[in-house]
Amino acid sequence: MSTKIPKVYQVGDVTVTRVMEMMLDGIPPEVYFPGSWDPMFLEENRNSLPAGLIDGNSQLIVSIGTWVVKTPKHTILIDTATGNDKNLPLNPDLADLQLPYLERLKEAGVTPEEVGYVLLTHLHVDHVGWNTKLVDGKWVPTFPNAKYVFPLAEQQYYSSEASHNKANEVNFNVYEESVLPVVEAGLTQTIGPEGGEFLDIFKFIPTPGHSIGQMSIGLKSGGEEALFGADVMHHPLQVYNPQWNSMYCEFTDQARISRLRVLEFIADRPVIYFSTHFPESAAGYVTRSGDGYKWDFI
Repeated sequence: MSTKIPKVYQVGDVTVTRVMEMMLDGIPPEVYFPGSWDPMFLEENRNSLPAGLIDGNSQLIVSIGTWVVKTPKHTILIDTATGNDKNLPLNPDLADLQLPYLERLKEAGVTPEEVGYVLLTHLHVDHVGWNTKLVDGKWVPTFPNAKYVFPLAEQQYYSSEASHNKANEVNFNVYEESVLPVVEAGLTQTIGPEGGEFLDIFKFIPTPGHSIGQMSIGLKSGGEEALFGADVMHHPLQVYNPQWNSMYCEFTDQARISRLRVLEFIADRPVIYFSTHFPESAAGYVTRSGDGYKWDFI
């Protein structure tokens, strides 16, 4: 078990804590940003970029994890990372993991039984995995007392053969192992295509493109504001280059539109951006820089 104390952020009356499942380095940027990567950007801006974006070989560093939100009334998880023991025949890098995620969740002061809500921005492999755990050969809900809340369009798509395509190979078998068991347990609630308010302090905001029905999740409490951005951006380099899509963005034009909308919404405002895959703290602020944007970790 790690001895590092997770950093806690305060948003009004709410605390937000990052629980890291894994940190990955050595990711080739030309692969991660196919057709977009420009090595000159890194050469020209290396000294002005925040530390921790790339490793010693100029390869990308990304993370996978969960945000724990504690209100005076509820314990809430936003996305549940990848999960252990998953059968992912077309995604061997994330298959059959054995990671101490639940121990790290405990370090953050959370037991599975106390989680009241699991809010899912979309239904990809690295966002829904700990919805379930393998017990005696059967997938059962990891958080037995929680309501699992996610966009309806995501469920409709990933439960259908429409999602069985080349772009979604990495997610093959994810719905069956990590989503369907909580549906069958009667623990789910869906959010319609327009998004909307939830639990008074949250708002589901449509940001499609990376996936068909992805939603970011806004948080307002005590006059303060944050945004859980989902995969509208995978890496801070996209703050500087919003036109760059990751290799996992299925609807590319819409992904760029959603990314620019989010950047415009949070730029130069005291809105903490809680990312899903950024390295380091995974949290920070976006400010304007000339005609573009820049990123600062907090």
